[in-house]
Amino acid sequence: MSDHPAYTHTVSFKETKSPNPDWTYGQGVDTTEEGRKWLEGLQGGFKTIDTSVEDPRKVYGLMLSGIIPRPVAFVSSVSEDGVENLSPYSFFNMVTPEPAMISISVAVKEGAVPKDTARNIKATKNFTVNIISEPWVEQANMTCIDAPPDIGEWALSGLTKEKSTLVKAPRVLESAFSMECELYQAIDILHPVTGKTNNTLILGLVKYIHVRNDVLNGRGVADPGRLKPVARIGGISYAKISEGYQLGRELWEQTGEDIQKAVGDKSKI
Repeated sequence: MSDHPAYTHTVSFKETKSPNPDWTYGQGVDTTEEGRKWLEGLQGGFKTIDTSVEDPRKVYGLMLSGIIPRPVAFVSSVSEDGVENLSPYSFFNMVTPEPAMISISVAVKEGAVPKDTARNIKATKNFTVNIISEPWVEQANMTCIDAPPDIGEWALSGLTKEKSTLVKAPRVLESAFSMECELYQAIDILHPVTGKTNNTLILGLVKYIHVRNDVLNGRGVADPGRLKPVARIGGISYAKISEGYQLGRELWEQTGEDIQKAVGDKSKI
């Protein structure tokens, strides 16, 4: 990576117009130059992968590269014996706002000792999820190392423990957005053919959210340019968020008549 250009730190979040601001009801992708270029790719056809027979490692790599960008949950957990663990997971997302709930999928490798995170959460029923920001992504990434059980990830990372309000697991002080969670349900995902457990899906109730005042905007929500969150893409690659655009959601009550005039019978199933 020595030949890569220097990293450009995000200083703000810029909103642009949408990719095709002139789009109107019923218009196909071929109505713009970029759309036509995109459709040219259809000439190369598709590669279809049967996941039931393909090498799981290839399926894993393909899914990692295609399902992007993925948010990263930096999970802090504590074992029954009080051993503290810290590890990032990109199979992570929000489930529902009421009750506030998130999900994390933890892989279970055949022949390996179950991940500390899943084991700890099942045992102690609590954990914290900390959003990683650009200035300390290297520190977080260091916790991915396959260190011996007696080596603590906190010390390796150089990050700071901060006492949580409710749960035993500490949160990461450097994280500008952290969630204290209680276990709602742990679901072992069984392979439909082998019957083996390859993943554990953790559903966590968010009990407390800690968000730094300086990352909030005037509406009281996190500004991505101030939060500087990182995302996972394919392989060992990360990405940043520095630009975005808005797309409004249509209401049929307001625009249904115009839509029907524009597309006619095509709008009826």
